[in-house]
Amino acid sequence: MTDEYRTERDSLGEMQVPADAYWGAQTQRAVENFPISGITFSRRFVRALGVVKKGAAQANVELGHLDEEAGMAVVEAADEVIAGDHDDQFPVDVFQTGSGTSSNMNANEVIANRAAEILGHEIGSREVHPNDHVNFGQSSNDVIPTAMHVSALEAVEKDLIPALETLRDELAAKEQAFDGIVKTGRTHLQDATPVRLGQEFGGYRAQIEKGIERVHHTTDHLAELALGGTAVGTGLNTDPEFPALAAEYIAEETGLPFREADNHFEAQAAHDAMSEAHGALRVVAGSMNKIANDLRLLASGPRNGLGELDQPENQPGSSIMPGKINPVVAEAVNQVHKQVVGNDAAVSAGAAEGQIDLNLYKPVLAHNVLESTEMLANSAETFGEKFVAKLEADREVCEEQVERSMALATALNPAIGYDRASKVAKQALAEDKTVKQVAVEEGHLTEAEADEVLDPMAMTEPGILGDED
Repeated sequence: MTDEYRTERDSLGEMQVPADAYWGAQTQRAVENFPISGITFSRRFVRALGVVKKGAAQANVELGHLDEEAGMAVVEAADEVIAGDHDDQFPVDVFQTGSGTSSNMNANEVIANRAAEILGHEIGSREVHPNDHVNFGQSSNDVIPTAMHVSALEAVEKDLIPALETLRDELAAKEQAFDGIVKTGRTHLQDATPVRLGQEFGGYRAQIEKGIERVHHTTDHLAELALGGTAVGTGLNTDPEFPALAAEYIAEETGLPFREADNHFEAQAAHDAMSEAHGALRVVAGSMNKIANDLRLLASGPRNGLGELDQPENQPGSSIMPGKINPVVAEAVNQVHKQVVGNDAAVSAGAAEGQIDLNLYKPVLAHNVLESTEMLANSAETFGEKFVAKLEADREVCEEQVERSMALATALNPAIGYDRASKVAKQALAEDKTVKQVAVEEGHLTEAEADEVLDPMAMTEPGILGDED
């Protein structure tokens, strides 16, 4: 041992490990074996590893399989991992062995060495053993999918859903504020019958509400934990009472309804729950993308676009065009959507793979689900607070465009018939007049009748205008 390194051992022999590192030989081998991307697991996943190891230790102490002194030291060290005190001690690349064994052993070694230190022993002494104590009754094959579900469900419930609720609430506020503003509807990017700006925002609000529901629908399957299946799902080398008891401790730690998996073989050989969850994330990303695109169009201009919305001035938009303001936050939402779609392809492919009793894409599944969840949560909150909340409507532009819309002729159908209404619309366009002007000038309606039949506000509700019955 030198001042910079110490010698640690595993089943393959000795390894030189940085002297101040809590990890051991197997982690060091993984660092050297997988210089792939430089991407390591996120805070959520490292926290989940700590939660799993803590729950396992508590269960094993209660069941009499782990010495209480050593077990409580493991719990204390795991608490530090949960708190984020040792995030720099998890250096293994995401792209590693498909079972995630390297990350499981990383957690085992860090927690074992820190627990030994808590008990007054030297790091590397193995007075608390990474396999015999921290990993007792477990396998990487059940620990990693358990950490996948713990981290994913925590990220969804504690990060994503609150952020989506923020966006929903901001859209709902605009739905109410803009309800009295009538504007031109658009289908195929062409003028359509009038709609209230608040009604459009009500549609956006409903999209996000339904997205929250879709995400909620996936959480029951994420609440199932593979822990206790050990190598292939049979539970070899673990107490039959361990899975349910450990799940109870994990549920207590997180405040979420985790439980033992309904079928341990499914929980380790397949990861359909992760694919299902990411599918819901992809739909939410698509909803946000659609809303961002619409708001960009409605705020286009300021003089030569639709100009129905005034967008917030978040930052200067150009390095060459003075005064230009761009919808930068909405554009970020668009880009997040594209990344989530890419992640979804990786998750779908990975969840469909694996051979016989083990899916071997666990690390990449965990990484992509957590990355998508984090990006969506951050972008939803930012979109709601920095863009939607600051939007203003240009009432004059909306009213002017409605008055000039050819689509107002649709309301003439019950009064004068489709053919005559079509001629009115074409004449109005050719002569640069309003539909109302032509309908009155051609004698189809009186001024009073035209005011009633061609009332834009009335057109935004169901009914036949001018029908006295």
